[in-house]
Amino acid sequence: MANLINEAEIRDTWSPIIESATGITDASKLAWMSEYCHNHKLYEDANIMALSPGMNIGGMGAVSFPSGFGASPATKGSGDKAPTLLPLAMQVAAQTIGLDLVPVVPMAGPMGLLSYLDFVYEGGRLAGSTVAPTYIKSAYAALETDQAGVADFGILFDLIGTSRIDGKTIYKITGTLTGGKSVQEAANAAQASGAAQTVELVKALEDHIAGFVGNADESPYDRATGESTPEKLMGLSLFSKSVEAKTYQVAAAVTREQVQDLKQFGVDAVAQVEAVLVNELTQTINDLIINKIGTLGDSNITKAVAAGEIPAGALTVKLVAASAFTGGQTEGSEHRKVLTGILSAANLIANRGRRGAGNFAIVGPQVATVLQSVAGFVPNPFANTISQSAGAIYPVGSVAGIQVYTNPKWKWSNNNVYVGRKGDGNGPGLVFMPYLMAESVQTIAEGTMAPKIAVKSRFALVEAGFHPETQYVSFTVTKLDGTAFDNIVSLA
Repeated sequence: MANLINEAEIRDTWSPIIESATGITDASKLAWMSEYCHNHKLYEDANIMALSPGMNIGGMGAVSFPSGFGASPATKGSGDKAPTLLPLAMQVAAQTIGLDLVPVVPMAGPMGLLSYLDFVYEGGRLAGSTVAPTYIKSAYAALETDQAGVADFGILFDLIGTSRIDGKTIYKITGTLTGGKSVQEAANAAQASGAAQTVELVKALEDHIAGFVGNADESPYDRATGESTPEKLMGLSLFSKSVEAKTYQVAAAVTREQVQDLKQFGVDAVAQVEAVLVNELTQTINDLIINKIGTLGDSNITKAVAAGEIPAGALTVKLVAASAFTGGQTEGSEHRKVLTGILSAANLIANRGRRGAGNFAIVGPQVATVLQSVAGFVPNPFANTISQSAGAIYPVGSVAGIQVYTNPKWKWSNNNVYVGRKGDGNGPGLVFMPYLMAESVQTIAEGTMAPKIAVKSRFALVEAGFHPETQYVSFTVTKLDGTAFDNIVSLA
């Protein structure tokens, strides 16, 4: 469903309500929550509501599409709409700190498209030729073994170099033979031959082709050459990824006696059940986001090692045990290495992704203790006043521009560190796309007449871009021999 008013009006309408209800003041979070609340309110107002809890009340039945347009009578489509509760959705959105780690792009329906931009190398025409040279890359082995100027599948090409991201070989198409094929036809022929490799364009923000804007040796043109040489072209490409909203759901029930008896203590049993359900959804979404960040961080390190960008184990922080101290080594000097490891991971993200350095880190309770003990590390609250539910990831402070979050669900002995960069949703990385943050259904059981509450959350967590893993890095704090520490606080 499309938004019916402009974004500025949406923010003006919903931001004061969200700020009053949740305490959120961060501008970026208010922006996407305002858009989500607008969409959510449209859903609540636009459709009829129907239930089928335990088959006690007639439900909507099978999904059906409208038919018989212009006929009499026409068949109406089914109303696929369950009751929703906007205040509950706002609670889930506000308390899910995992959403502070990734950009949020609300979905206007259960299916959507996530679009992102990239710049690709393409070029002007060859002198006296109708062929436009295109820079491509491929892992196809036959191309890699050919030499410059040799035809493969009807294409003449020059070998340019190797991609720093995925190790594929970059080629410049210099022409085609008589009856030669297009680049796409060559790709199809390569796949048909059993190569099972695609040919793709070279992304400018991931790989740099030397000499693209001047001479092949990277020197600039002289005036005469500049006047007679056509400019090579950079292409702006818009890519879209189809997205489907997936579901988390949970329910809880209370007895009539609980509802009645807890009132004498001033406790609303139904409200308490709702709070528990919100907490369950919040922690589950947090875990999903954090686990995906860790997986992509591991993938980034693996690919960086395979490409020869970093040696194996380069980012692992190895500390000296207290029993092996020599000279002026202290616990503080060893703990300081953890901070250096986080800064190294943040800079590796800038180097691999080329869109900026990492700006957040996720640590366990023991590593958080170590960071807090390092001289110069000052815990500071972030620019929000989010009310945390028990057990959720929580902010500790910032150091060197990196926001540090502690995940209390990790074991005390979990010394992993995840570092990432939160982008704007237009580049590579994870993007959270909520459709319905919380859909609440309350029913009364026919047999016991006791209330039952079910909450459902529908969203998509999308890996956007061609190399989303470049925005995350993961590493571990270990002993010098690579084994796990029992206690890194005391280095025992």
